Amino acid sequence: MGMRCCWRPRAWEGQRCCVPAAAQGRGASSAPPQINKCCFDKAPAQHFWLSQGKRQPRTCPCSLCAGRLWLQGCPRYPPVSPSSSGRSESAVCRGLAEPSLLICLSFGFSPDANAISLGPTKSAAAEMEAPLPGLSLLLVLLAVGWGSRAVAAWAPSPGGCELVQSTVDCTGKWLSSIPGNLRGDTEELLLDDNTIQVLGNASLLPYTQLCRLSLTKNRLELIKPGAFHSSQGLQELFLSDNLLFTNYSLTAAALSALQALRTLDLAGNRLTEDMVSVLVENLSSLESLSVARNVIMRLDSSIFTNLTQLLELNLEKNYIFEIDEAFEGLQSLQKLNIAYNYLPCLVGFGLTQLRVLNISNNIIEWFLALEIDDPFELEVLDLSHNRLLFFPVLPRQNKLHSLLLQDNRMSFYQHLPNGTSLANVTVQFLIIDGNSTNITTVRLWDELCYSNLSSLRLLDMSQNQVWGLPEGFLAQMPSLTHLKLNQNCLEAFHLLEEGPLAMLTELDLSQNRLVELGTEVGVGDILPNLQLFNVSANRLRALPPRVFTHTRKITTVDLSHNQLDLCPQPDVAGEAETLPCVDIRGVETLTHLSLAGCGLRGLGGRPFQGTSLIHLDLSDNCQALSRGLGWLQDLALTLQVLSLRNTSLSSASLDFSALNNLVRLDLSGNSLPAFPASLGALELHSLDLRDNCLPALPPGAARTPLGRSLRELYLSRNPYNCCTLGWWDALQRVEGLRVPDGREVTCSHGSRTLSPGALPEPVLRSCRWQTADLALLYLVLALPTCLTLLVAFAVVFLMLKERLLKILKNRCGASSPY
Repeated sequence: MGMRCCWRPRAWEGQRCCVPAAAQGRGASSAPPQINKCCFDKAPAQHFWLSQGKRQPRTCPCSLCAGRLWLQGCPRYPPVSPSSSGRSESAVCRGLAEPSLLICLSFGFSPDANAISLGPTKSAAAEMEAPLPGLSLLLVLLAVGWGSRAVAAWAPSPGGCELVQSTVDCTGKWLSSIPGNLRGDTEELLLDDNTIQVLGNASLLPYTQLCRLSLTKNRLELIKPGAFHSSQGLQELFLSDNLLFTNYSLTAAALSALQALRTLDLAGNRLTEDMVSVLVENLSSLESLSVARNVIMRLDSSIFTNLTQLLELNLEKNYIFEIDEAFEGLQSLQKLNIAYNYLPCLVGFGLTQLRVLNISNNIIEWFLALEIDDPFELEVLDLSHNRLLFFPVLPRQNKLHSLLLQDNRMSFYQHLPNGTSLANVTVQFLIIDGNSTNITTVRLWDELCYSNLSSLRLLDMSQNQVWGLPEGFLAQMPSLTHLKLNQNCLEAFHLLEEGPLAMLTELDLSQNRLVELGTEVGVGDILPNLQLFNVSANRLRALPPRVFTHTRKITTVDLSHNQLDLCPQPDVAGEAETLPCVDIRGVETLTHLSLAGCGLRGLGGRPFQGTSLIHLDLSDNCQALSRGLGWLQDLALTLQVLSLRNTSLSSASLDFSALNNLVRLDLSGNSLPAFPASLGALELHSLDLRDNCLPALPPGAARTPLGRSLRELYLSRNPYNCCTLGWWDALQRVEGLRVPDGREVTCSHGSRTLSPGALPEPVLRSCRWQTADLALLYLVLALPTCLTLLVAFAVVFLMLKERLLKILKNRCGASSPY
């Protein structure tokens, strides 16, 4: 019995309805035809009938191209066995541009009949039949009937996705399945932030050239075993933040087909170590694997057995507390990340091929490498944010250039702060491995002397409990360029040892207990390559004399929060300066200097003579400006950033006009009663006036050079008058000016604190009276009184006019001469 296919919505995945051929003839009755369903079952070539509720295997006459219609390359349908009527059938299936419509054309023919049925219908009730003389005529009809729509019908319809060359980005489109109408030559498909739950066998069939697929942050629970059969060239697969733990075994079967896969991201899928073992079991081609943010607790040798080509492994943010020879088979592994776990120690480290090891943010107390002479390739070791008690025992032969030990409990134990000596104290490590027990003995003071640190360039030991460094400690590091010892317990530090610090470019000794910095007398070059020197928040009262004269490349010095004074102008007649001070005169390379909170008093003379400072911080020095700003004369041509925060400024007469190149000025936290007039001539980009006593800004400030150049202005926490806010309105109209704390700016009206941008009408009326012209106001008040007096005078005059005239006549009258 011949059949033909009618249309079905695209959402009916793998289904279509079929009409018996008996209902297709010219004399067919108008009774509704019997509808059967033709469906896909698992593999694309296996179909079955659902007829009268029974499942009957049979070949469907119309191919759906394995459930996904696309423009080219639709596989031919398997040949159909002749039906009982002696007719053979063939089918052609094409999808039009409409995303929710599928039109199937089926034509049956026999040697003795030239009738071919055509069914481009959109509903079973509106079926059309067009018997034609032959197949060639059908093709002509297709070309003529749909010729006007050919371009639109076969054009790709991404449905909101963005297309850039061979990359299709469908991120955040609320898709519940992979679109089937994208370009067939897509190489990169991004489907992040959608709602896809299942990756079916037919989901990726149109995309045979796919190299990179990203499905992060979906609701993916299952990848069916045949999902990647048409995309076996896939090299990068990102599946993080999904729910793959629910059907991990079926997903593993699907992944096993990806023999070219290089990168796999399974982070955030609630996977255990057993699930991970199953998922990656057959992925021997992997080079990068991420199983971060899962629920892995223990690693052993069975998990990564076949990953012989793995170069990078990410295990961070799991619950790993034990590792038992899990990485022994990973002979190509170069980068290993086990940060944010619960490892208590790392003993017997022997991964000689590893280049980068990150085990930060664990609870590690001991790190012991194997005591072997084999060369290690290790270049970066991150042990920060752990509980290390001692300096790690490193491989004897290594290539370390970065050693990060920040935020531990580490110290050296030759002498304790109370004077107790531990120079000869040893510690024994008891290592139990199965039935064997090993004891390792380590001297606490000399445990680091066996490692080769000649290539080390960065050493970060900040936030520890280091009281002092062993003798010759830095001598082992001739290549050291960055040394960070901040936030420790150091009370003394020797800047010079012969040679070891010659390459140092950054030295951070801040937040210690330093009272002095020792130097060797007569040494010529002191830290010749030093560029950044930070000794802030210590107890220093002076630095070694002329310490910066030999640092030929110094650019940044932070001396803040020490009790220091700057040396005044050069000595007169060779007299030595008696008070201890810091001399930075003549340091031509210095550009950034911080002297915040140093207790500076009445700066005078020329402390910055011969320097080219760009950034100067003098904040939190209450008496530093008691003699004015004359001592800044040597910086007039170079200074760009000046901080005078909390320096007790209380006069608006300070003259800043000489600092022509200033672009950023901080005057916050002072007691300025008015806006300094000299600022109007500067072309600042940023000005901070917070926490002062300003009642208003000059009304014409927006029209000055300052107003035209200003881009950032801080104004909050000043007692502005709500009735003198003309300057505020003018600032709002300045193009390009930003007031970051504008919402915090308030003004006062009586006892009320208001926002200047939303003053109530009663306040505005009150302000109008207060700001009116007093002369005019007095005139208005006096005018009614004057008018009243004038009227009273007129009335009195009219009433007494005759009597007054008689009196005047009697007194002033005279007889006529004739």
